[in-house]
Amino acid sequence: MPWDILLIFFVLGVIVPWRGRARLKELLAKPRVEPAERLSLYCSTIAFQWVAVAVAGWRAWAHEFTAAQLGLAVPHRFRLIAITVVGAVLIVTLQWLNLRRMGRSASPLRGPLQALAERILPQSPIEMIPFFALAVTAGLCEEFLYRGFATAALSRAGLPATLVVVVSSVLFGMAHLYQGRPGFISTTVLGLLLGVSRVVLGSLVPVAVWHIGVDVLAGIAGPRYLIKSKEVSDASLAL
Repeated sequence: MPWDILLIFFVLGVIVPWRGRARLKELLAKPRVEPAERLSLYCSTIAFQWVAVAVAGWRAWAHEFTAAQLGLAVPHRFRLIAITVVGAVLIVTLQWLNLRRMGRSASPLRGPLQALAERILPQSPIEMIPFFALAVTAGLCEEFLYRGFATAALSRAGLPATLVVVVSSVLFGMAHLYQGRPGFISTTVLGLLLGVSRVVLGSLVPVAVWHIGVDVLAGIAGPRYLIKSKEVSDASLAL
């Protein structure tokens, strides 16, 4: 595997997890996070992800990765659209049910989850717009990086499809280590689902839409179910 591709994998597997955990540790050390700090977090994350995609896309182009290898093709367009819509409804419904279940849970894990939600999820209508931009960015950029670029590079290196999906999913989970062990596990499982779907369908379009749906719903329903604050609940219901 070329050195520049290996360097990108190093960034995805080491720098991104370290950066996420360091930033969250800084946020959790504060008694509360001000709206301006959340907006700064959203904007810096958006910028970082698009820069990462630009670099990965540049190197993929330099190594002559095809659109099909990167999952940028759209085969069987009408069937793909139907699968995208049906899959989005199912995965968003499951995400909503899971958030509602966690909101009602008395598990000790709920405390750290609430602390995380209070610091990174939008808590006012003003914060919703940049958070939605972040959700769209994450859906597009992370799917390109993990299910597009990483899948193409690992496949070209000769790994079997099963191992490609597993490795890319673990990298995806590691990028969310700031959510703790439960977050890493759940995100890796989600990555496996998205990775298999990307390989089977041959396109990033459905998985990107599903990813965006999951993140958008987290911004809408997450504050309502995970943050026990009357002000946040009222703001969420007003939406």
